[in-house]
Amino acid sequence: MTDKKIKVFATADIGSRALDLLGERGYEVEVYPDTEPPPQALIVEKVRSGVVALITTLRDKIDEEVFAAGAATLRVVAQCAVGFDNIDRAAANRYGIPFTNTRDVLTEAAAEFALFLLGAVSRKLYSSEKLVEENRWGSWHPYYPFLGDEVTGKTIAVIGAGRIGRAFAKKCIGLDGDLLLCSRESGVWSLESKRFAEFVDREMELRFEAGFSRRRCRIEYVSFEDALARADYVSLHVPLARPDQSDSPTFHLMNREAFNHMKPTAYLINTSRGAVVDEQALYEALIENRLAGAALDVFEKEPLPADSLLRDTRLRDRVRLFHHFASGTRETRLSPDPRVGMAGRTVQAVIDVVEGNYGSDPRQMPYVVNKEAFNLP
Repeated sequence: MTDKKIKVFATADIGSRALDLLGERGYEVEVYPDTEPPPQALIVEKVRSGVVALITTLRDKIDEEVFAAGAATLRVVAQCAVGFDNIDRAAANRYGIPFTNTRDVLTEAAAEFALFLLGAVSRKLYSSEKLVEENRWGSWHPYYPFLGDEVTGKTIAVIGAGRIGRAFAKKCIGLDGDLLLCSRESGVWSLESKRFAEFVDREMELRFEAGFSRRRCRIEYVSFEDALARADYVSLHVPLARPDQSDSPTFHLMNREAFNHMKPTAYLINTSRGAVVDEQALYEALIENRLAGAALDVFEKEPLPADSLLRDTRLRDRVRLFHHFASGTRETRLSPDPRVGMAGRTVQAVIDVVEGNYGSDPRQMPYVVNKEAFNLP
């Protein structure tokens, strides 16, 4: 418990059950009431008024002005999201203010959503639903008005075989196809990666021996180019890294060259970060029939602009567009338990910093992102 009121400003209601945990500990919590993000000027004003903890979302621009306004009192920026592209890391470091995220908390929700997107775009679920909704369902015909593509037995490439990528791969095992796993870092796979592949291969073997699979399926770690060339489905699970941030950048990883490597019958699934895909190149590949379809939950600019090329009506039955919804479950978004929910993890991050958990050392706090700012000289 704290001895005095600690001012907290949340730019969005991340869930009353989690925020109430702060109130119970004596914190004074103010929540911006609208569903749209608060104006930048209001965030600066609130921080300057003596806010100790700022709870943010990807919608908020947390830049030099915000950190400068909080130089005297702001002790933590707690982001209710895995991504933090909206936060000026260099500015946070200059002012010595830790910022946190909710990494590792949405693994299963994101993985299953990618799987559902894959099925939705391949089997044309939306197109079928619209036929019924618009009362255009006529008599049965072998191939009119359209056919989808069966997923069972196909080859699925997982680009980014980290935590979420592996969770997605596990969910694909039951589809009785081959799995191609790709990491952009290097061709030298970690012991953890090798063990994962070994166990998946054993499960595939058991499924074949039991008669659950018609053929013996395989899992391989392959190069990026090989994955693109062989896959019927390419699912992206990489973080966004720009050329000036990494030796293995993922910005526009899926560009014209990448799409040229893919089969014209293949599908792209993206639940990672919007800027991993060059949307102009994707549009061209689709409109020129060099790609069968795509399902996207993230975009270079969000919300998706009204004039986006991806809204072209000629692509209506081949492209599925979603509103950054992969983590959109009650459990993942709202649970106050930091082991389960983004809200709970955000609140726990505030408590860790403000109440001096982990010996008051941000480097030891599990949810602090910019640990480098607190290295001792």
